[in-house]
Amino acid sequence: MQLYFIRHAQSTNNLLWERTSSDEGRHEDPELTELGKKQAQVVAKFLANPSARQPATRDAEAQNIDGFKLTHLYSSLMVRAMETAAAIAEATRLMPVARTDLHETGGIWLRHPETGERKGLPGKTRAELAARFPQFELPPSPDGDGWWNQPVEAWEDGFERARSLLAELRAAHGDDDRVAVVSHGMFYNQLLKVLLDLPPEMDIWFAINNVAITRIDFTERGVRLAYHNRVDFLPPEMVT
Repeated sequence: MQLYFIRHAQSTNNLLWERTSSDEGRHEDPELTELGKKQAQVVAKFLANPSARQPATRDAEAQNIDGFKLTHLYSSLMVRAMETAAAIAEATRLMPVARTDLHETGGIWLRHPETGERKGLPGKTRAELAARFPQFELPPSPDGDGWWNQPVEAWEDGFERARSLLAELRAAHGDDDRVAVVSHGMFYNQLLKVLLDLPPEMDIWFAINNVAITRIDFTERGVRLAYHNRVDFLPPEMVT
């Protein structure tokens, strides 16, 4: 299996942090910015490009010179990820499947205005998501309830979620599958730490830009990190 981790395009919360270095005024489930919508279109076109070029050497294949030829597309249930995945789905003609285990670390939350404590919020209902994203295969959820509807996820629980996700994907997909997941930056760091068997408390951060692509190959010989945080397909002014 080739696994392609794609971070969502720029959200309004990303822009807020860029401008203020603060989460004051953040939205619990933000939309894409206008720039983010353009980024999503660019990465979608890049992933769908039916390149006829052949890599000159075996090692060059790891750069997807001959195209991506994705076979599966999964997405977080957060709006910014689903908006990004929707663009990719349209370009690649894949059925996007939303998963509850691809969300950003912490889940859906806002801080209490007086105490500063993070409080979990319901999130979008299945009906709301189905109306806005009819092309997605959505997981079942209780009628009328948001898909999150629980307390803030503990930091350590994100690592177990990453471990379970990797195990499920490896069990479900064979050598010829090329699997794209649209998810989030903090969860990406947890997933890489799990993959590299690094301690959760290790002070290291794997930078990943909006719509950046990381390719991880799972083979009989082991795991290969082909590339990380790839954004060479974006014009410089669109890198965020």
